[in-house]
Amino acid sequence: MSGDADSAPVTRAVPTGWRARLDLRPNIGRVRDSAIAIVQITVAATAAWAFSLYVLGHPAPLLAATVTISSLGLVRDARPRRVLETVIGMLVGIVVADAFVLVVGPGWWQLALALGATLFVARFLSPYPPFAIMAAVQAVIVMSLPAAQPFDRLIDGAVGGVAALAATALIPRNPRREEVRDGRTVFAAAADAARTIVQALRRGDGLRAARGLEKARAIAPHVDNWRASLESSIAVSSFSPWLRPQRAELRRHRAVLDAMDLATRNLRVVARRAVYLCDDGQRRPVLAEVLADLMRAATLVEESLDDISLQPVAREAVRVVAARLDPRAILPDGSMSEQNLITALRPLAVDLLTATGMTSVDARAVLPRL
Repeated sequence: MSGDADSAPVTRAVPTGWRARLDLRPNIGRVRDSAIAIVQITVAATAAWAFSLYVLGHPAPLLAATVTISSLGLVRDARPRRVLETVIGMLVGIVVADAFVLVVGPGWWQLALALGATLFVARFLSPYPPFAIMAAVQAVIVMSLPAAQPFDRLIDGAVGGVAALAATALIPRNPRREEVRDGRTVFAAAADAARTIVQALRRGDGLRAARGLEKARAIAPHVDNWRASLESSIAVSSFSPWLRPQRAELRRHRAVLDAMDLATRNLRVVARRAVYLCDDGQRRPVLAEVLADLMRAATLVEESLDDISLQPVAREAVRVVAARLDPRAILPDGSMSEQNLITALRPLAVDLLTATGMTSVDARAVLPRL
């Protein structure tokens, strides 16, 4: 935790007016974050279209490009499995529509039959709703295109699918940057929640304690985002030959994520006990300082995401605080509720220790016996 905890406001100013409307930083950030994906899609779609046109001799290889673009997309989840599932969904739509064109020809009622059949088949094959929608879109495209040689459009779609998978391997998106950013968001949200709880304990402020509990509960979606981007990163790094050296570091980050998932859950427990304590309006600076010390050590765990050499430093910082977490020693004359809050900090300290690479057994052994 950084900054003066007592000076932080309960609420935060939100910019309004023309300055907020003309702020282009979010727009520029989106373009910057999508730059590699844009290059990947452009190269792959162009290559697929050119291959179908110049090598296979197809006069209008629209599906080669559209399948590539739709398969890669600009989504966060760039896992090869997701790309393959998207390709399969679109090929299903192409096959069904091509079969209808071959048997009954084009027309409005043929389109209705092909579209209905595609949706039924796609829903049977996959529980994922977008799978059926992608198949249906490709079916409509096939039914609307001029007549071609039987199943030429299926070949174009297959070319697009191969191009998408090849681009995933050979022009991979940067997986670590996004997942590290998501990880830092989790740590920042946890620090913000803890900072508010510390303020509440120092002031005996029940309203601020309740706000800290709200912030602690709001961490869960950030953890989910980190897990999604990390799993995508691990999958891409396993598929792309250029990113395989990153696999060990990504696996380490997954261990940190699992530990922080538990840590944020335990932070919610601490927040609930702080809400109960602050109902009487009494100041509890000792409890506040213990939590502040623990979260200051957590900032070193966050910094070790980028630099593994900081992991031993972070481990020692958390260990020093964890070794003090004896409720009777810290608050010999404290109430049962106050000592229970110290007890609630013990699992949080164990989780932070495991985030530094310790086993859970060794981490629990650091805590003083009760």
